[in-house]
Amino acid sequence: MAFDDWLTHLSFNPAQQLKLWQGAIQSAQQWAHFAAQAHQPHCKPCIEPMVQDTRFAHAGWATWPFNAISQAFLLSQQWWHDATVGVRGVSPHHEAVVNFTVRQILDMVSPANFWMSNPEVLEHLQKTGGANVRQGFQNWLEDVQRWQAGLPPQGAEAYQVGRDVAMTPGQVIYRNHLIELIQYSPTTDQVRPEPVLIVPSWIMKYYILDLSPHNSLIKYLVDQGHTVFAMSWANPGAADRDLSMDDYLHLGVMDAIDVVSAVLPQRQVHALGYCLGGTLLSIAAAAMARDGDMRLASLTLLAAQTDFSEPGELALFIDDSQVAHLEDIMWDRGYLDSSQMAGAFQWMNSNDLIWSRLLRDYWLGERSPVSDLMAWNADGTRLPYRMHTEYLRRMFLNNDLASGRYPVHDKPVALTAIQCPIYAIGTVRDHVAPWRSVHKLHLLTNVDTTFVLTSGGHNVGIVNPPGVEGRSFQVLTRLHDGPYLDPDAWLQAAVHHEGSWWPHWVSWLRAHSGEPGPVPRMGAHDAGWGPIGDAPGQYVLQK
Repeated sequence: MAFDDWLTHLSFNPAQQLKLWQGAIQSAQQWAHFAAQAHQPHCKPCIEPMVQDTRFAHAGWATWPFNAISQAFLLSQQWWHDATVGVRGVSPHHEAVVNFTVRQILDMVSPANFWMSNPEVLEHLQKTGGANVRQGFQNWLEDVQRWQAGLPPQGAEAYQVGRDVAMTPGQVIYRNHLIELIQYSPTTDQVRPEPVLIVPSWIMKYYILDLSPHNSLIKYLVDQGHTVFAMSWANPGAADRDLSMDDYLHLGVMDAIDVVSAVLPQRQVHALGYCLGGTLLSIAAAAMARDGDMRLASLTLLAAQTDFSEPGELALFIDDSQVAHLEDIMWDRGYLDSSQMAGAFQWMNSNDLIWSRLLRDYWLGERSPVSDLMAWNADGTRLPYRMHTEYLRRMFLNNDLASGRYPVHDKPVALTAIQCPIYAIGTVRDHVAPWRSVHKLHLLTNVDTTFVLTSGGHNVGIVNPPGVEGRSFQVLTRLHDGPYLDPDAWLQAAVHHEGSWWPHWVSWLRAHSGEPGPVPRMGAHDAGWGPIGDAPGQYVLQK
């Protein structure tokens, strides 16, 4: 449908056709002029790859004939981009689909992906006598066997949950059908009176925020004198097909807040939500404020969207037709398998997540070391049929939350009802929750909002401990009665800092917290919610 729309409007647009013909001729002339000089050392290219495109970074691409091959590819790539955007009359969604699909095809046939046209592979062939290809074939066989057996990638077994990751000491103090609530053991003599409740997304295991000790946000918070609680979502199966967004709200966020309030009565709560967990937490905060429930001291949203009018490339996979098809798939199983969702995320960044990996593992015969974050990424979760359908339709298709139509207890909620201060984070290279979409929160709330834009992507930008070189962030606070700044104006006005955003956020939490006091009890025995097992609990181990 998208290509029909594009081709139809292009065929009835002679001016656009002429422009493309002229562009093709001009590109051919540029390449011919370059090719005539390509034998010379230090020949200046006629087109440069985009900053994030590292496929042609190897020195061999600057030599004949590989420089001529790469230049021809980049010129073709530029021409196809011009051909698929800006065609008068094509719907924006269809234009984005066509442009994305053509880009994927071009990325697949890139000269970097074939041994005969890749100087780095040929160099390895010469150095190793072909041993790299033999090792690459063995790597491929191993990956196929692991895929057929349902095993994680080679090397992921080095990170076992509870032993190597998710190892911050604590106790599970509450469990229902949907969540386990973990209370972490303090490491300081005194703690801030307001606890921190972490609401992770249920499309990921919670321990992305509790990886190895050196990059665990949960451990960092505990060491800074905070009482920390974290929700661990159950991994749903076919029997959970009818779990709804409302169930995730009440059995998840609201039950967790009730338990935290029982452990620490008369205390407000600093609530943190990550990704989809942040979206759900925003709904809960709006409903609580609407109903006069003032238990939230602050709201921290990590790469979480509240307005889905511009959700980035993820919208390419979500329209009425595709959602209907996805519903049919989920209806048979009762859930969406993690591999389907992971595939969509990989195609949005295929050069880094697919093609560069195939080049490294199979043509060069080298294995990239598996990190704790990579092992976590392979530990997928499922999404129940009803919840995922409601999420896609209410958020992505109808944008109900931003439009004031999302119902809680049969009454719509509005984010303007939120009265606690907000700390929101976007990441520069986020393909899941683009930071300009996250920034739209400024249009939906009337409270003091500190917005942070940090380096990295959806995961690396959040797992951002102090002491890592090359990290930076920008930050700006808008007071509740302050003027709105669009994303470009915000970029110009926001203060730039080197390093991690974690210390800045902890300072912000302290500014909205009371003075340190005694360490609280573990659980709420009088309410029947005492420790029932060591962290990380049972749900995180479900496959």
